[in-house]
Amino acid sequence: MTEALVTVAVPSYNQGKYLDTALSSIFSQNLPVEVFVADGGSTDNSVEIIKSWEGRLAGWRSAVDDGQAAAINECINKGSAPFVCWINSDDYFLESGLVRLVNELLTNESAPAAYGRAWNFREKDSKRVPVWVEEFSEKRLAVRCIISQPATLIRRQSWDAVGGLDVSRHMAMDYDLWWKLYRVGGPLRFLDEFVAVNRDHGETKTNTRRVAHYAEAMEVVRKYHGKLPLKWWLIQPYAVWFKTLLNKLESRK
Repeated sequence: MTEALVTVAVPSYNQGKYLDTALSSIFSQNLPVEVFVADGGSTDNSVEIIKSWEGRLAGWRSAVDDGQAAAINECINKGSAPFVCWINSDDYFLESGLVRLVNELLTNESAPAAYGRAWNFREKDSKRVPVWVEEFSEKRLAVRCIISQPATLIRRQSWDAVGGLDVSRHMAMDYDLWWKLYRVGGPLRFLDEFVAVNRDHGETKTNTRRVAHYAEAMEVVRKYHGKLPLKWWLIQPYAVWFKTLLNKLESRK
């Protein structure tokens, strides 16, 4: 049996309608992977979907847990591959997307992680628009999260060095992780290619808890950057308010 190159964590809760696509996108990468699914005790068809993939999974469970960050840490800690990542059950990799990220870290041995571009698939109008992703710099990272989580791969050594995800974070856990990786390992490596798709639908935490997400993101910037750029006080609050209002209006239709 070929030794796994990537440990992939798949946290999920009542996402059965998306889960099969997520798992299929992982196993179609033509890479030796070990995949762990952490289901939070779903009441939909998630367990049925998981069992259909059971023969290819390194492990899975379905039970109430301590949240998304804890579930991801749990999965990655069970694995041993030199590279790690997680893909939420409503997101998925593009063809060869994970392969490109692996190659990027293999050829840039000093980088703690690599990230590419991602599409944002809006379910309300079935349109794909690019997620805002940029070349890494601390100045830009302090202004906004310039890294798309589904399009990211992390060196296990770096993951272990920062202790994985902060389980006290429930909204901006990925933003917090990028800062930690940068502080211990230097700039994250940017791959200017599309490698993954992020689904934008009404049930995501970003849409349903936008204000809480914004507040936690501000805490992250203060912690690692020492101060908040003016943008957090002037432009972003109005954008958050406007998008929250739009989501409420959409939910009433």
